[in-house]
Amino acid sequence: MTAPILNLTQRLPARLQKILRLPALALALAVSLLAALYWGLIASDRYVSEARVLIQSTDMGAGQALDLGNLLAGTGNASARGDQLLLRERLLSVDMMQRLDQQLQLREHYSSDEHDILSRLFWHESSQEFFHRYYLKRVSVDYDEYAGTLIVQAQAFAPEMAHRITQALVQEGEQFMNLMGHQLAQEQVEFLEQQVKERSQQAQEARQRLLAYQNKKGLLSPQATAENLAAIVNKLEAQLTDLAARKAALLGYLAPSAPGVVEIDLQIKAVEKQIQTEQQRLTSPRGQTLNRAVEEFQRLEMEAAFAQDTYKSALLALEKGRINATRKLKKVSVLQSPTEPEYPLRPRRLYNIATWALAALLLAGIAQLLMAIVRDHKD
Repeated sequence: MTAPILNLTQRLPARLQKILRLPALALALAVSLLAALYWGLIASDRYVSEARVLIQSTDMGAGQALDLGNLLAGTGNASARGDQLLLRERLLSVDMMQRLDQQLQLREHYSSDEHDILSRLFWHESSQEFFHRYYLKRVSVDYDEYAGTLIVQAQAFAPEMAHRITQALVQEGEQFMNLMGHQLAQEQVEFLEQQVKERSQQAQEARQRLLAYQNKKGLLSPQATAENLAAIVNKLEAQLTDLAARKAALLGYLAPSAPGVVEIDLQIKAVEKQIQTEQQRLTSPRGQTLNRAVEEFQRLEMEAAFAQDTYKSALLALEKGRINATRKLKKVSVLQSPTEPEYPLRPRRLYNIATWALAALLLAGIAQLLMAIVRDHKD
């Protein structure tokens, strides 16, 4: 058995025989040979389906012009990039993997014995974490910063399976974004409706308190009544001034006990008494006066007016919120529908073989150099 091997080794060229005597280089050649055998003959073909999607929103400011370039670049609003990255996280999540597994039986496809052991999912009943790591190797979602689009790719061992996975990812992503947008809009509108209901109740209660106060005091408007009393007092004071002037004129040629002077004195006392009475209705240190009623009425009236204004503001906010809710809904636009692959782009056989060979030779060269340094130091 040893003789044929020695004879075969002797038949090899002298330079190759010298290389084979170097263990590191021999190992590198063996690794390169195994890599060539695996990637060239054993590795299963994987088909790649690709789709490109863009998230668009109808939320545009009043002064923002409709720019086709912005729409194609996904920069129609400031949150476009955030929406794209949010969709990316959703498509690569464990929840999405489980939904696809339920719909397309990913485990059976990826763990089938028809594929080589290094490419397939090793255990059909593998844990969720292990399966998700494998899922991330077969599904990629990349964000194109320049174009502002998401590039969705799915690899499978059959072309129709790759197409179905990519198509399901696009559909599930569109449903997720629409559902999230509708839920957010609905929550916003429900909150505003609750605010309108509360403000309406507060406005009604304020109006009822104002009406109850009017009924209690028997006055429609205490302020108007106070203004009327002030006008009466002013009129009486003017009348009192006129009577005083007439009295002074009579005293110029009549005695104070004259009937005309006495009559004017009686009129002056009556007017002064009436002025005092009217002023006590307006103000008095004992309370229960019209000025206090005016103050309480104005306070209740301001509360009612404020409650009415807040109710109007809540109504306007509700209407604006409904409009914004419809404007801010997001739509997943498919720029390129999922492709139906015809040629297996994965694995990249020549690239993988060359990479493994170069890496093996590089490591072998380093190892051989280290061994030579060690021998030199021993010598």
